[in-house]
Amino acid sequence: MKKITLTLILFTVCINCIAQSLSPEESKLYNLIMNYRNEFGLPSIPISKSLTFVAQSHVKDLQSNEITNDRCNLHSWSSNGPWSPCCYTGDHAQANCMWQKPKEMTNYKGYGYEIAYGSYGSNSTAVNAIEGWKNSQGHNQVIINQGIWSNKKWNSIGIGMSNGYAVIWFGEEYDSN
Repeated sequence: MKKITLTLILFTVCINCIAQSLSPEESKLYNLIMNYRNEFGLPSIPISKSLTFVAQSHVKDLQSNEITNDRCNLHSWSSNGPWSPCCYTGDHAQANCMWQKPKEMTNYKGYGYEIAYGSYGSNSTAVNAIEGWKNSQGHNQVIINQGIWSNKKWNSIGIGMSNGYAVIWFGEEYDSN
């Protein structure tokens, strides 16, 4: 029990020290997303330290644990971290598990909505990721607030990329960090 408590304390304390910067490729992806949104007259979204922490944690989890399979997709989380595991299925039955991750892992007050791209060992780049999302109706609608996402206003965004994976987290609440 002490080991788990210490891990959670260290995890919480390091949120600000880990998720303060984007890698050059993550910055490129952020700029590509903002330029694309601008084409639709949409505003830029401020970078969120909390959502970036969640994004960067998730790509590392995907990379380290290969949790995707015939049932669980890229929105799934392993049991190998200080978060609750989640097998996110194509029917979106576990959507709440994903939406709650920012609240579970940080002091972010709202839900987070993730789009994910890539696979283990692939050579995903910022350009590959955004092109993939543009060509996927559901992901594209999240980025440019269309379809079921038209009533959302993104006020926070987090970006994570690591060894073949790219994820973006969108949130309606401003990040106080």
